[in-house]
Amino acid sequence: MSCVMPVLKRALDRTPLLHLTVAYRGRTRRLALKLEGHGPSGSVKDRSAVGLVRALHEERPLTPGTVVVESTSGNLGLALTRLLRAVDCTFLAVIDLKTPPVTRRMLEADGARVLVVDEPDGQGGYLLSRLRTVRELLARNPGYRWPNQYENWAAPEVHRTTTGPEITQEAGAELDAVYVPVSTGGTLSGIASHLREYRPDVAPVAVDVRGSLAVAGTAGRRLIPGIGASRPSAFLKGADSYDRLVQVDDVEAIAVCRILAEDLGLALGGSSGCAVRAVVADLENDPAPRGLAVCVAADGGAKYRDTLYSDDWASAQGIAEETAAAKARLRREGLFFTRREPHHLEHRHL
Repeated sequence: MSCVMPVLKRALDRTPLLHLTVAYRGRTRRLALKLEGHGPSGSVKDRSAVGLVRALHEERPLTPGTVVVESTSGNLGLALTRLLRAVDCTFLAVIDLKTPPVTRRMLEADGARVLVVDEPDGQGGYLLSRLRTVRELLARNPGYRWPNQYENWAAPEVHRTTTGPEITQEAGAELDAVYVPVSTGGTLSGIASHLREYRPDVAPVAVDVRGSLAVAGTAGRRLIPGIGASRPSAFLKGADSYDRLVQVDDVEAIAVCRILAEDLGLALGGSSGCAVRAVVADLENDPAPRGLAVCVAADGGAKYRDTLYSDDWASAQGIAEETAAAKARLRREGLFFTRREPHHLEHRHL
C-alpha cells in the first residue's frame, strides 16, 4: 500500500521538556519531564506504533481491510487505531478491566474494535490472559496481523532513533540520568541503546512498580496501567539495558501525581508519577549533587481523572486512606515542585 510509508513519516511530533525543581527533605534536584502526552495520540506509544506498523508493512504490505490485533493497556491501542485508520485498516484492541473507561471510549470512538479480558492471569494483572486471547484470535483468523509489541525489536529501535536523541539534544550537557517507566521494556531499551553510544556518561534508570515482574521481583497487586508486567521484559537483557532499577510503590506514585497537580496544575499519567517518585527516592538515598534528571512522562492525566485522581476510585480499590496518608507524609517531608523557567506549554488542569 503506497500510502503507508508517507503516513508513518508524518506520524511523529517532537515533544517538549518541562524543567522543574523538586524539593524533598531539605534537598533539591533539577528535574525535567519529557512530555509525551503532547504526541499525536497523547502518549509515548505513538513512537512504538510507528515502529511496529512499519515493521508489519515491510514484512508483508498492509492492504485495505487488514485487521491488526494487539494486547494493550490502552495507549498503544490509541496510537495503532490512529495509524491504521489512516491506511484503511482496522485495529482490534485486546484490553482488560484496568484499562481506564475513558481510554476504552476513545478507542471505540476512533474506530477500534475492542475486546475486554476479565480473567486475571494470577501474576497481579491481565497480561498473560490478554496474550492468550490474542493467540486464540490469530488461530481462528489466519488473516489477522499481530505486531507483538512485547518481542518485536522494531519498538525499541524507534526509541533509539527518536526518543533518545530528542532527550539528549533537549537536555544538553547537564543531563545526568534518564528515568524510564517499564512495561514491555521497549522504550527503556531503545533510549539506553542511544545513551550507550552517544552519552555513556548518562545513566538509564529502569522504573518499575512493586508487584511487577517486568524487570525483577515477585508478582503482586498493581493498580497503575501502563507500567509493570506479569512476566519479564524480552528487551531488557544484561548490563547494557539499564544502570539501575528503582521499584516504587504504586500508591506513593499516585500520591506524587496528585502533588504535582496541586503544585503545577499539571496532570500526568500514573507511570509518569512512578518515574518522578523514583527521582525523589534517589534524592532521599543519595543526597550528593547531581545533574539534570529527565523522566519520560509517558502520557498525560486526562484519561485518569476518574481513576488515579478520583477519591471514589481509590475507595473502591481500598486505598483511599493509604493514598491520603502517603500524600500527607510526603508533604510533611517537604516534597514540593516548582517550575524552573517560563515556557510556552498549555498545561492540562484537572
